[in-house]
Amino acid sequence: MLLGSFGWCAFLLPHKITIGGIAGISSVIQWGLDIPVQYTYLAINGILLFVALRILGWKFCVRTIFAVLSFAFFTSLFRQVFAGHALFADQPFLACVVGGVLLGAGVAIALQYNASSGGSDVIAAMIHKYRDISLGRVILACDLCIISSSYLVLNNWEKVIYGYIVLFVMTYVVDYLINGMRGSVQFFVISEHWAEIGTAINNDVPRGCTIINAQGFYTGKDLKMLFVIARRSEARAIYQLIDEIDPNAFVSQGAVNGVYGVGFDRMKVSHRKKITEEQVKA
Repeated sequence: MLLGSFGWCAFLLPHKITIGGIAGISSVIQWGLDIPVQYTYLAINGILLFVALRILGWKFCVRTIFAVLSFAFFTSLFRQVFAGHALFADQPFLACVVGGVLLGAGVAIALQYNASSGGSDVIAAMIHKYRDISLGRVILACDLCIISSSYLVLNNWEKVIYGYIVLFVMTYVVDYLINGMRGSVQFFVISEHWAEIGTAINNDVPRGCTIINAQGFYTGKDLKMLFVIARRSEARAIYQLIDEIDPNAFVSQGAVNGVYGVGFDRMKVSHRKKITEEQVKA
């Protein structure tokens, strides 16, 4: 929250660059009605969290309430620090990029630890609970209208375009950080010491292995190939094990988008209603 609030107050608010979410609505209201952003931010988030309580549960909402209060406090503090002292005063494009990166990093870290800074993040979390949709895309869809509405107050399309740039930077950073932390990789390992490698991966990483019967095209020799799915953070440990057992092993690694099952993510799809035998006859 400290990181995101700093990016907002130091780089975006002084340039009158609108962002999405409740923070964006708060900034538009401040420029139009002269109401401090932190008050509007707290009021709207209070209503939204009341609705989210039943869907996301106490654990998420308590953390988010703490995050919202922290964000409002740091915003009030940084607004006084940077009042009349905009960073990159003559370079609004650089300001919007740096501010977007800081805000996106703050949102991603909060979502990764089952909380958010409120606003469209809460909406994204509610949708993501039931559908496997990119968090960044949900936030993007919610925020485009908010940024566009700032033209009604600022009457300046240049500021609106800078707001779009901030939004796309934030979206990219959120998806990159969250998918980077949760990303998975797959390995195909061909080695004469496949049994030792498989046992080591099972015991030391630990990850399961699948044995695939294969045959060399040129030699015609029967082979055993290991198929392994692991988290990206576990890839280095797997390479070390393979190198210790068989430095001459043939290893192929590939990135995987979406791994579901034991030890990985849960599929978030709606279940089809089962049709009974009586309904079929009818």
